[in-house]
Parts: sequence; C-alpha cells; structure tokens
Amino acid sequence: MSTIKTKDGTEIFYKDWGSGQPIVFSHGWPLSADAWDAQMMFFGERGFRVVAHDRRGHGRSSQTWTGNDMDTYADDLAAVIEHLDLNDIVLVGHSTGGGEVAHYIGRHGTKRVAKAVLVGAVPPLMLKTEANPNGLPIEVFDDIRKNTYENRSQFFYDLSMPFYGYNREGAKVSEGIRMNFWLQGMQAGIKPAYDCIEQFSEVDYTEDLKKFDIPTLFLHGDDDQIVPIIASAMISSKIVPNATLKVYPGGAHGLAQLQPDQFNNDLLAFIKG
Repeated sequence: MSTIKTKDGTEIFYKDWGSGQPIVFSHGWPLSADAWDAQMMFFGERGFRVVAHDRRGHGRSSQTWTGNDMDTYADDLAAVIEHLDLNDIVLVGHSTGGGEVAHYIGRHGTKRVAKAVLVGAVPPLMLKTEANPNGLPIEVFDDIRKNTYENRSQFFYDLSMPFYGYNREGAKVSEGIRMNFWLQGMQAGIKPAYDCIEQFSEVDYTEDLKKFDIPTLFLHGDDDQIVPIIASAMISSKIVPNATLKVYPGGAHGLAQLQPDQFNNDLLAFIKG
C-alpha cells in the first residue's frame, strides 16, 4: 500500500493514480478514500492525476488514539501534498472533508492550490449557537457520539438512510451503497471516529473561509439531512470571495455517490471554466 508517515508516526494511506493536473479528494465521516471511487475513475480517465487519502483513524490509515483533531487532519493533508509535490491542485472536500480543505487553506495557504470545491461541507459551523441560530443543537451530536460508542455497526447502517435520502418517500434504495457506507465506516477505529464527531460539529471554520483567494465552488443538496444547507453552504458561499454556489434540488448528502454523472460533469465544468 502507498503510505506516508507523519511527524507523530501515523501512517496515512493514499491513492495516487494517473497524470496531469492533480485533483485531491478529502472524504466525509466515517468513510475513506473509497467514497471517491466514481470520481477517481472519471477524472483519471480524462487526463487528471487523482489523489485521495484515508484520514487518520479511518480506512487503511493508522487507528490513532491521539491527534484526531482538525489541526492535525489539515497537517496530514499537507503532508500528503508535500510528499507528492503537488501543485496547481483542485482540492475537493465532502462533509468533514470540506472542513479539512477549509482548514488546510487556513493553515497552509493556497500556494499549491488552483481551485477548491466544497461538497455538502460542514463549514462554517454545524453547531447551533446564539451567533449561529440555524445550526443543529448539541444534543444531535451527543446522540451521534452515544450511538457510535454503544453500537456503531448498527448506527452506521441506519445512518446510511438519511445520508443518501433513502428515508424519503419514493426513494430508490441501493443496498449496495448502504453496505459500502457501512463497510467503510467499520474500517475506521472507534476512538478516532468518536473523536472526529467534535471536529465536524463544533469547529468554527469562518476564519479559514476568509483566507480563500482562489475560485471556489460549493455543491450542496437542498434536502441534505446531515449538513443542512441553510447553516452551511448558504453562509459559506457568502464568506468566500467570489464563490459559486450550485444547489441540487432535492439532493441528499451523498451527492457524489447518488448522482455521479451530474456531479462529475459539474466538477469538470468548474475545473475547465
């Protein structure tokens, strides 16, 4: 397997396929780089170099006890980028990975980055506060913690329903997609998966977003039950200078898996635009 070792000795697994302008993908919770398979194939076949890593504690990377925080996630992403000496990058982050992309730019700047795409992404802040009244109450995330701690196998399988909008009337359920979600989730270590919940829910990425100085696209479903659009992309796209927001009517959280043809072509048009 292709891995790098970070400063604290953590092994980070990554895929590095193809050649051309690099597109670097950051996955959501509790998934792995495999969540981007449809995009890796599509863009790899069209002359791009496609790179995706498993966040520490997830997938095939080390199951870490410590360092499961957004500062370290962003630095791990930087370590992969620097190890591969990537430049002129299109950074793509889904959900928690969108927070990772934002925090990477906040900490490391855009000298290696040409464009950014945030998909169903958690910035600026998921948690409901006085300053963020449209966020989700802390009880929602406490319940995620409780279920992850007590029976994450059942919880991840159940979570795949709202994640893909399969709990909506008339939805055509794919058991394959649900099982793939479950499998990727179960590859994660329970401690890093548990720790990551705080990172996607309680970290405020507002100051990171203010540092974006590159073309940025926000893609978000208006029926996202995991990261409601009203508290995320609707706000983030106004913070990032000259950002573009594309809303998928009726779209759920897992856009890249549910609507890969539309998603891939929208992403390709943005990259070439």
